[in-house]
Amino acid sequence: MANRPNIPKHHYIINVLASVIIMCCSGSVYAWSIFVSPLQGEFGLTTAHTQLIFGLIIASFVITMLFVGRLERRLGPKVTASIGAVLFSAGYLLASFSGGSIILILLGISILSGAGMGFGYITVLTTLVKWFPDHKGLATGIAVAGFGSGAILLSLIVQPVLEGGEVILNVFRMIGIIYGVLFLVSALAISAPTANGEEIAEKPLSITAISRDKRFRVLFYTYFAGSFAGLMLTGNLKPIGLSYGISEESAVTGIVLLSAGNAAGRLLWGQIYDKIGGKRSVSLALILLAVFTLLLLTSIPNSITFPALMLVIGLCYGANYVLYAADIANIYGIYQLGIVYPRVSLAYGISGIVGPVAGGLIFDATSQYSIPIILSVAICLTGLIAYVLFMDKIPGPGTYTKRLKGVPDTE
Repeated sequence: MANRPNIPKHHYIINVLASVIIMCCSGSVYAWSIFVSPLQGEFGLTTAHTQLIFGLIIASFVITMLFVGRLERRLGPKVTASIGAVLFSAGYLLASFSGGSIILILLGISILSGAGMGFGYITVLTTLVKWFPDHKGLATGIAVAGFGSGAILLSLIVQPVLEGGEVILNVFRMIGIIYGVLFLVSALAISAPTANGEEIAEKPLSITAISRDKRFRVLFYTYFAGSFAGLMLTGNLKPIGLSYGISEESAVTGIVLLSAGNAAGRLLWGQIYDKIGGKRSVSLALILLAVFTLLLLTSIPNSITFPALMLVIGLCYGANYVLYAADIANIYGIYQLGIVYPRVSLAYGISGIVGPVAGGLIFDATSQYSIPIILSVAICLTGLIAYVLFMDKIPGPGTYTKRLKGVPDTE
């Protein structure tokens, strides 16, 4: 798998392990629904309040990534990842001293920890693609699989602690300390391969050039459509499970399996992308996500089948975080990934607010989740239509970047 034979193999191993740990810490946000009931029970927060916290985590995460790509170019991955570790830890620690104040929880977990996630995520993503430039799908799959795995570990640790009677604020403090240390140690271990002439000469694309590109707009909307359904389910998953009358244990199992599917799907779809390309893999992922999400409206969900369905939905949902990153690296070149991907990911930030909050608000008004589920499927299908109709054949690595800069194609 190595693309740089002159570099010792242990450098690859260290960077992959450090990257996965950083992503695992950052991805713990996907276990957010575990905290919903304790926050409601201990401090009287509404469903909409808890989903606002979750949605703003995603928004802070994505907005932060907009400038991290340029910072990482100047400061290097160790510095930007370390900044992420400090912010992530500080956010949970602040929330642990909030006394249940939603303002302090928003400032701590949503703003500070969300920003820490952004620093860690874009640093790892761009660094691993540089290590494995000939396997973009696999490299992005490894990176984002760690992000998707974070909720599995946190769910397995936190749920027994909460069931044992520990207050939620103490749990926040535990996360801030333990995850903060793991995040920081891994940040200090990560490094980038030695820059070559191509990377030094490759100047960042301007925001104007990116925003005028038709493919950017298609990728943006499709990313929004694909992530809307997954984020609505992620933010409301435990309440959705309980609304079907299944046990709390099965609902938590559903959270774990959704996260497991999400993580496994990122590796799987990375391989699929490398073999069949962007158009087929994106289309297939959106179709499957819509179909399996729609099954939630049938009589299928129960204490046994609900967790299994979450596993399959997670497999499909995980495609979002691999396919668009690989597409961007292929279209614009790997050295533009840290510049273009954060702007496409704004779509994820928007869906991170709209999806979970819409699900919470509609449930508060109707006491059912069928309408949010139907809405999610409909939006997912519009993304499929947009991608199939407007995304033409993807050119070779870097060729579209040349077009944006006014350089004639030579291929």
